[in-house]
Amino acid sequence: MRIRRKAWVRPELEACSFFVDSPMENKGKWHNCFKKDQPIHLELGCGKGIFISKLASQNPNINYIAMDIKSEMLGLTKRNIEKEYNDLNRSIDNVLITAQEIELIQNVLDEEDIIDRIYINFCNPWPKARHNKKRLTHTKQLEKYKQFLKEEGEIYFKTDDDNLFLASQRYFKEAGFKIQKLTYDLHSEENTNNIETEHEKMFTNQGIKIKALIAKK
Repeated sequence: MRIRRKAWVRPELEACSFFVDSPMENKGKWHNCFKKDQPIHLELGCGKGIFISKLASQNPNINYIAMDIKSEMLGLTKRNIEKEYNDLNRSIDNVLITAQEIELIQNVLDEEDIIDRIYINFCNPWPKARHNKKRLTHTKQLEKYKQFLKEEGEIYFKTDDDNLFLASQRYFKEAGFKIQKLTYDLHSEENTNNIETEHEKMFTNQGIKIKALIAKK
């Protein structure tokens, strides 16, 4: 997704208490960056932060890291997080946001950063075969995640793309994950815990079924 550079983003992020400007400095030390010692969940490609803002504000017993490659996106993420916490009259103490190229995630997380759960929502499907390795669910990426995902840790994955969903099932199996739950029509099931992303609402309104799975390390 293209997003125009916004002059307000950088100053707001620099003044933001939950923005991490240099994530490489936290490698191996992410648990020390939160006020409370509790499990960490990670969202890869958080976009505008609709999902993480609701998830983190509703679950104070979990710490969250949200990553996106674009700082412009994180400016919107910051504002959405602030709105959700303000609506609940809560201080923002269990979520951090940072800009990071996820293909190089090994530069900012390692085995000391024990992550209990990873969320991957509506990532770029990279449909051309020569670009498949850029997929966030590709086997080579899953092998990187395994370095910091705890034993029995889970990856929650949602997509609108049929080809990506089918290929991802193969990727998870190749990387040694066990697929615990799988659906080709998430919204046809009773799932009160599902938080819709911006893309999810858009695709659903277009009549596209949402595919989802949970894979365990």
